[in-house]
Amino acid sequence: MRSRLAKALPKGMELSHFSVLNHLAHINDERTPAQLAKSFHVTRGAMTNTLRKLEIAGYIHIRPDWDDARRKLVAISPAGRLARDTAIGAVAPVIKEVVGEMGVQTLKSTLPVLRDLRLRLE
Repeated sequence: MRSRLAKALPKGMELSHFSVLNHLAHINDERTPAQLAKSFHVTRGAMTNTLRKLEIAGYIHIRPDWDDARRKLVAISPAGRLARDTAIGAVAPVIKEVVGEMGVQTLKSTLPVLRDLRLRLE
């Protein structure tokens, strides 16, 4: 599934990029790189690498935290929202196909268990 989604993403966008953009769009707030690393269960170095690529592409803004100069805050840019929306349009057919294969009822019954598992693992 991961491979199928990665292939469907717009050229140059990696699954990790899409995941971060989707997360930032969903929460509609700023996060520190450390918070993002924790959310995605990756190292700070890995998250810094992903954020650097997203910033170069113009998909995010990184600014200093005015209350604590040691920290930075990350927010999605308008271009990042557009890229995320484009990516969702590209992966929607893949997700629709998987849902069709699994069946809507199976998916609906599985989601609460997966949500609970995710919360417990955090």
